[in-house]
Amino acid sequence: MLPIDQVQLHFNPATLGALNFVLALVMFGVAIDLKVEDFREAIKSPKGLLLATVGHHLIFPAMTFGLIYILKPVPSIALGMILVSSCPAGHLSNFLTHLSKGNAALSVSASAVSTALAIVMTPINFNFWGNLHPVTRDLMQSISLDPLMMLYDVLILLGLPLVAGLYLSHQHPQWAKKLHKPMKVLSIGVFISFVIFALAANFQHFMAYIEFVVITVFLHNLLALVTGFSLSSLLGLSDRDKRAVTFEMGIQNSGLGLILIFNLFNGLGGMAIITAWWGVWHIISGLTLATYWSRREPRLKNHTEGH
Repeated sequence: MLPIDQVQLHFNPATLGALNFVLALVMFGVAIDLKVEDFREAIKSPKGLLLATVGHHLIFPAMTFGLIYILKPVPSIALGMILVSSCPAGHLSNFLTHLSKGNAALSVSASAVSTALAIVMTPINFNFWGNLHPVTRDLMQSISLDPLMMLYDVLILLGLPLVAGLYLSHQHPQWAKKLHKPMKVLSIGVFISFVIFALAANFQHFMAYIEFVVITVFLHNLLALVTGFSLSSLLGLSDRDKRAVTFEMGIQNSGLGLILIFNLFNGLGGMAIITAWWGVWHIISGLTLATYWSRREPRLKNHTEGH
């Protein structure tokens, strides 16, 4: 069996093109559920929005850099961790925030801002941290990733569907409303398919590294969730805002991560298994936390300030 850093999943151009189209369609489905007003709504919770944005695009990638120093994973797994931390918030965060009785408006607006910024921040973060860390630097050089190529891919996969979806929801809200449910079902089905495929294609390696991968993703995700909750507590946010920020930091768009791995890294095995397992685990951890919070009414901010 080849070392995990040398395992690659190959696709013919037609298959890869179909995967790209489907993910872009999924992102379009996410975008039609957004409205221009969602961005305006963000102004009502400026501290929460700023924390969710800075935490997701700056703090979490930096903390991932430090975690790699502690865990010392093989280079391709470390690179997968950096890629996951560079992706925008997953749209599952909105559902989990709603389930947990958190501030759903803040969650939706933060996800919208996170996704829009990811068009630029995902390539910047990945290239900066990947080339900076000694564990991943050599692998980055051997891959010879062109940052502009990554920017182009993210623009096609995120930027165009986001603009098209926002346009439809603004200009033709009735069409957007009709498409919302089938697109949501499609997005869930496609995401699950991505995860199953990536794990199945790397099953031998996943089993060989299962203990390390499971522990690594558990710690990585826990770090994101705890950081989101701790920082929002330090800033004195309300309980509802804390719950929204926690999920915005802890839920990643690993479907986008997997497609980028197939597009730009020839399906590099270590990156694929860590990103696919993230896709499984953050659903489990997110649902567990959301269910726990759903049974506990959030305290109003003015109530907590009175004590």
